[in-house]
Amino acid sequence: MREAIGKKHTRRELLGRALPGAVLAGTGLTVLQPILSVAADPQVTGGKERRYTAGKYGIELDGQFAGWIESAEGGDATSDVVLEKVGPDNIQHKHLAGAKYEEITLNCGIGMSRGFYDWIKASFDKKFMRKNGAIIVSDYNFKPISRLQWTNGLITEVGFPACDAGGKDAPKMTIKIAPEFTRMGAAAQGALHTPSQMVQKRWLPANFRLDIAGCKTACSHVNKIEAIALKIVTTANQVGVTRDYEVVRAHFDVPNLAITTAEAQAAEFYQWHQDFVIQGHNTRDKERGGTLEFLAPDLRELLFTLTFRGLGIFKLAPEKVEVGREAIGRVKAEMYCEDIGFAYGGGAAWA
Repeated sequence: MREAIGKKHTRRELLGRALPGAVLAGTGLTVLQPILSVAADPQVTGGKERRYTAGKYGIELDGQFAGWIESAEGGDATSDVVLEKVGPDNIQHKHLAGAKYEEITLNCGIGMSRGFYDWIKASFDKKFMRKNGAIIVSDYNFKPISRLQWTNGLITEVGFPACDAGGKDAPKMTIKIAPEFTRMGAAAQGALHTPSQMVQKRWLPANFRLDIAGCKTACSHVNKIEAIALKIVTTANQVGVTRDYEVVRAHFDVPNLAITTAEAQAAEFYQWHQDFVIQGHNTRDKERGGTLEFLAPDLRELLFTLTFRGLGIFKLAPEKVEVGREAIGRVKAEMYCEDIGFAYGGGAAWA
């Protein structure tokens, strides 16, 4: 019995240590290693028998290291199942359409390269740039484990975190990329080398400044701004005999701006709502502009700036107040937005 258990344990260890696509001798089994996990290697762990998930996720754009990210997922190949008409055999046969690839979702904070933020800015400026890149998974010693490469990636969504005057958790940006295709590549040998001039800074959800034309006083008392996600709607065209899909951008999907401010200082929003909604003076020349600045802890340095164009208020309502609870009265204002601009400052860690 002990011998049987020992053999089973040995096989499990082999399964954990097998390289992607390795064939286990004497078993006929092919083992595929997960993208974002790895078994402990004695050369990495100093001989200790343990397993761990990968500790670092890096991004590479057009051959250049672009920074460390919090997490990454997606990029898997998939296909739609096509149902055929029922034939004489009374069986509904099925077949696959062309191969397509899921969006890649990245979560990151500040401290990425200027090239990374330039790519985001180009999307906001409607200068859609395609980039080749890779997600590099490494252990805590910065030794690469696996590499997922993508080709002709197009940014399809840029999400900025919510702002909260009472928030303490580090905020994260969400970037979605639609690749034309992805491939698993071999990890490079040796530790990853990052630029020596990288400068990491703190980013807190409470450090922000909002300014909307004609509402300066009300904006100075804003305590919450809901998350903002700009989406670039794309279409996929099948490409000939390759059975892949070419990703083509279609149009912008610009989100609304929703904020919460103190009711006692919301007179400017009430006046705008009265004129724009109730009295119907909502022509294009009555729309307004504004900016949202994400600040460093010193509240002086600009990390990122979002510029809103074509703002139009459409809803203004007080927040629900619970009986017997003492709290500052607040109102929530919602505005549509026609266009958003993006600029970065201290958010970039290096050129």
